[in-house]
Amino acid sequence: MTAPLLAAVDIGGTKTAAALVRAGAVLARTQAPTPARDGAAAVLDRAAALVRSLGGAPVAVGVGAPGLVDPATGLLTAATSSISDWSRVDVPGAVRDRLGLPGAVLNDVQAFTLGEAVHGAGRGLPTVIGVAVGTGIGGGVHVAGMLLSGRSGAAGHLGHLPVPQAVGRPCPCGATGHVEAVAAGPAVAARYAERTGDPVDLPEVVRRARAGDDAARTVLAEAGAALGTALAGLANALDPDRIVVGGGAAVPEVLAAAGPAFAAACMPVLGPVPLVPAALGADAALVGAAEAALRTLEEGRVRR
Repeated sequence: MTAPLLAAVDIGGTKTAAALVRAGAVLARTQAPTPARDGAAAVLDRAAALVRSLGGAPVAVGVGAPGLVDPATGLLTAATSSISDWSRVDVPGAVRDRLGLPGAVLNDVQAFTLGEAVHGAGRGLPTVIGVAVGTGIGGGVHVAGMLLSGRSGAAGHLGHLPVPQAVGRPCPCGATGHVEAVAAGPAVAARYAERTGDPVDLPEVVRRARAGDDAARTVLAEAGAALGTALAGLANALDPDRIVVGGGAAVPEVLAAAGPAFAAACMPVLGPVPLVPAALGADAALVGAAEAALRTLEEGRVRR
């Protein structure tokens, strides 16, 4: 039996990508700027237009979106400020209205985790943790074939685990001391500016580190150590088969420092928990969104 053709959308603050996916393979892909300042309706209109532009005959649409998804209502909560009017949006309803197809929505990093757990670096393993390090730090947990959502949809969001490297440092969530406050891309750039008085972005910090800048090397190593410590805490709690790390701020220098800190903080009884790079690249969230759409279809068949 041929696997169904699915549409997938990955909505970001600056761009929205759409794809046709079958059995975890991306068959066609397109993207366009996200009209974030124009509000939720415009963003979802753009997403629907991208899906239509791909042609084909998908049977369902999966959407990876910034913000949390309330497991009880399916509405977006704790929404990103980068998209206007993004809170309490009914994404599956919007997909149905615009495309006439059943839809599913999940947090974008949980979509990344689902894609990597089922079709990527964690394929075939019982317990997989996904981690995306970028403007923020997000994550997800896939156990025994299920993506954990938690009571409020926030399961796996390890960017808000406390680490000693971040004590006293404000986190974007409003608390202090979380790993995101030292290891996310903007946090690394901010720490470099504190040390040098030179405000530059993360790519420039990385370039300077590779050119021999000691301050740049130090802040990247500190970010990696904090990330490794946070991941070890999660590993100690969940005993995963593998932790998959991706995202634009997961540069080699950060990962190189994360490894030793992770190993040092893990319980010895766990043995070596593999800490591996993501396998699906920029398509991970799209593949995961498609998988969420497929699961929604299958659940509907079971209920009927």
